[in-house]
Formats: sequence, structure tokens, C-alpha cells
Amino acid sequence: MRKIISATFISLDGVMQAPGGPQEDPVGGFKFGGWTFHYFDEAGGAAMDELFSKPFALLLGRRTYDIFAAYWPYQKDPIADAFNPATKYVATHRPDTLTWQNTQSLGPDIVATLRRLKQEDGPDLLIQGSGNLIRTLLANGLIDEIRLMVFPLLLGNGKRLFGDSAIPAAFKLIKSQATGTGVIMATYERAGEVKVGSFVTGEPSDAELERRKNWK
Repeated sequence: MRKIISATFISLDGVMQAPGGPQEDPVGGFKFGGWTFHYFDEAGGAAMDELFSKPFALLLGRRTYDIFAAYWPYQKDPIADAFNPATKYVATHRPDTLTWQNTQSLGPDIVATLRRLKQEDGPDLLIQGSGNLIRTLLANGLIDEIRLMVFPLLLGNGKRLFGDSAIPAAFKLIKSQATGTGVIMATYERAGEVKVGSFVTGEPSDAELERRKNWK
């Protein structure tokens, strides 16, 4: 069974928009494109090398596909060497405009297509960028592993990784590391349902009972 892995750069306040450069995604007047640049060091580079070291297929939303398809086919470096030959699955309403090599549309029902792809043999499906797609998959419980690189800055407005539609689920931390520039790299895998408990002991006070009544 194939896994769907989401690998994302985010700020402390959860923004994921335009980590790579000023012209990457200025939609909405976003002014901080390229906010990851000055934080990358040897440890961060090694983490990226590890991410792309195993066979994978790319899973992309249409906006991220357009950004990548206008850039990576024209580069000569290890990431381009990994991305260009990889199979690309794209969520799009315009499948006839997919021109990057080895690219195919996920079709009109992306959730059904991905449920089928997960059952097939093949490399894991790696999501890069693609915030809207990630939120759709979280809302359908389809992401098996979340890899975050959390950068030590606040960006305020911008496209965010997490919304309110995710199916509640527990995740287990399986790997973590901090870089010399303060980036926290953490890998989480799905670990069942959310479990709840309470630190409250004894019977609730009258004030507590009143609070509960007023907060319903």
C-alpha cells in the first residue's frame, strides 16, 4: 500500500505561501516570498536530500503544478533530476493543459482516485506545496505522514497549511531535529483517533456548573 506524505515549509503562525522566492506566489499581496532562504543550512539541505532520496510520485495542486512546471524542467540540479522523471498526479479542471513530462490528471473525483492509487503498488505519493489539496485530503483522512519544517518567524497574512475541515486524528512524532538556524524538522505519522481525558478532580463547584451552562 502506498502512503501519501505531505512535506511542507511553514512559519510559526502556519503560513506556507511562497517559501522559495518573491515571484513564486504573490497572490493576495503577499510580500514575503522567499522567507525560507536565509534559514537553510547543511542540516536543512541534508533533510531535503533525504526526502527525495527514495522513489516517489509527486502529488500536486494546480497552482503548485504551474509553479513547478515553469521552473524545474529548465533546471540542472539534484532536485530537478528527481522531479522531472517522476510521475506527477495533478488536481486540475484543465487536464488538457498539463505539459510537464509524466504528468496526469487525478480526474473529476480526486478523493476516489487517490483511494485507488493508495491501494496500488508503486512509490509513495509526495505532496509539495498544494495547500488546497492538502486540506482536501485532511478532510478525507487520506494523509498518512506529515513532514514539517517550521521556520522561526511570523508572517501574518498568507495562505495557511491547516484549516477547520480536517478529520480529527492523532499523529505520532517519529523523527525530529533542530537546525543551527532554528528550523524545527518534524515527521509525524497517523496514529489512530484523538483520545481525550481530564485533569479535573472531584465534583464541580457551583461556579463551574454555571460556567458550563453559560458556555453551551
